[in-house]
Amino acid sequence: MEPTPRHIAAYFALMEAGALLQQLVEKQLRDEGNLSYIQFRVLAQLAEAPDQSVRMTDLADGVVYSRSGLTYQADRLEQNGLIVRTPSPDDERSVTVTITEAGREALAHVLPGHIDLVARELFGPLSEEDVTAMADVLTRVRDNLRNAPRRRAPRRRPAAGGDDGRPSR
Repeated sequence: MEPTPRHIAAYFALMEAGALLQQLVEKQLRDEGNLSYIQFRVLAQLAEAPDQSVRMTDLADGVVYSRSGLTYQADRLEQNGLIVRTPSPDDERSVTVTITEAGREALAHVLPGHIDLVARELFGPLSEEDVTAMADVLTRVRDNLRNAPRRRAPRRRPAAGGDDGRPSR
């Protein structure tokens, strides 16, 4: 499908709205709970999981975050006593992350403000029909993106000349 000006406008509106909402959400979470958005997502996903535990790799996929970035965030959450990490009982190479009581309390503390902000800023200007349509459309887009094959950046080839990738002199 060839993108039309309407497609381009819709794309930019989505990206701008998402960025603006993300800024508001980040500020609210920082101000009320000293949490980043990704830390909030981690705690929320753990709180909803069976046994309130998830394997680290599944958590990274669920919150759509790099494994290395999630490891850093998990370090910070663990230092603050909001999660614990243990070796997975099913796979010795995996790590299981579990929310602690302090993590549940931190989540409960920021959640009312988060819900109010999202209700006001995202859903406030929309009718119920708009919300239904938005949920349907964004669910289809999300599912399409999640089902697409992962693409990695092509490996960089060394530059002509030296073995270290630098041109020879």
